[in-house]
Amino acid sequence: QVQLVESGGGLVQPGGSLRLSCAASGSIYRINTMGWYRQVPGKQRDLVALVISADTTNYADSVKGRFTISRDNVKNTVYLQMNSLKPEDTAVYYCNAVIVTTYPHRYREVWGQGTLVTVSS
Repeated sequence: QVQLVESGGGLVQPGGSLRLSCAASGSIYRINTMGWYRQVPGKQRDLVALVISADTTNYADSVKGRFTISRDNVKNTVYLQMNSLKPEDTAVYYCNAVIVTTYPHRYREVWGQGTLVTVSS
């Protein structure tokens, strides 16, 4: 009923920039939160950035000052602008959303399929 489609991953050099997009579609009445998580082999999936409203965002300490999360409520899309990328940013990045569906209204937590970001020379 609800899907998240990610795009924008790929290979980038250290110090470069990349912009990830995640578009939500389906039986959506309201999106409460949207965010980005990342995971590397052998480690847990960690929060990168979360946007709850236009003035309420959270960032992992490791990305503060380098990454910016934003949200387009008309397009039901969340973006992650990634600047000054480091090799340790290499991971699979997953989009996440908490959604209220259309009638009958229900809360749903939805994950994207993941997009690989590789930072290397």
